[in-house]
Amino acid sequence: MKVKERSSRYHFGPPWLFRGSALYQLHLVKAEIARAFIPKELRLVEAFGYTLGGFFLAQYEDSPAGKFDELVVIAGIVWNPPSSCAWAARVLVNSDDACHHGRKEVGLPSHIATFSKKIVTVTEKPNRSQSFLNRIFMNSTFANQMEHSEIEVSQAKRSSIIPFCNISLPFSVTKSENGDKGMMPKIRMSLPSFSGQTEDYPHLLKYSCEIECRVSAVPPAKVNSSIVEKESQRSFGNKTYGNSDILSDEEAEKRSILVLLSKPILALKFSFLKMWVGAPSIVGPMSRKKEVRFSST
Repeated sequence: MKVKERSSRYHFGPPWLFRGSALYQLHLVKAEIARAFIPKELRLVEAFGYTLGGFFLAQYEDSPAGKFDELVVIAGIVWNPPSSCAWAARVLVNSDDACHHGRKEVGLPSHIATFSKKIVTVTEKPNRSQSFLNRIFMNSTFANQMEHSEIEVSQAKRSSIIPFCNISLPFSVTKSENGDKGMMPKIRMSLPSFSGQTEDYPHLLKYSCEIECRVSAVPPAKVNSSIVEKESQRSFGNKTYGNSDILSDEEAEKRSILVLLSKPILALKFSFLKMWVGAPSIVGPMSRKKEVRFSST
């Protein structure tokens, strides 16, 4: 497995700037799946047995760790007055520096991974009216050619590479599409997050995340995984955890997959992304000695 060489600029200090593009997809996640990740100091925001989770899939062209890819699995939204923030269940990156910084400095459950990408071209068949026009004008331009991205994410475990999930991006980019077409003006948003209470950083933390980008709504990406089969989804999803239970890395991995396989409700494409991440601050004292733990695999 190839990982990025050490060229970290994290030592220049926060806020750390990341540039690139991303897909931010929101899912309805069963509260019983997400709750095991949430520290007892925080309350899961839920309604009718569901919380709002999903994932953040980013491709950074420039960052303190250089170019790298990132998949952040968001278990749900937690409430700590006066704000609510996202809680990351798992972070996968193909950069040693980004993984080390996430674990040691930001208290994230970061893991080294590979991101294998390919472009699949699909030709949509024209409808009857288009076929009639094609015959008249002998013109094939009515056949709409689309490009779809397929991303295979695999985790590095010891000396092996284990498939984690496959993400199919069904939103299309036509051959003649203008990069700015259909995009909203630049917007700025704040996406603060909680982290910490891992083996590497046992304190509960909170950090700021300020984003500037152009946003466009796209069809949701489709996620597949061989880790959790349908039968095990039902049995595993029904298993509950209390605040004193230890969530093993294997269980955390499976629950992260269940988050990804949950029902998507909104997908947003972030283009011309600039993201400023602030240094984390301690929210409360270390109070979980037998809580959610992540191994360093």
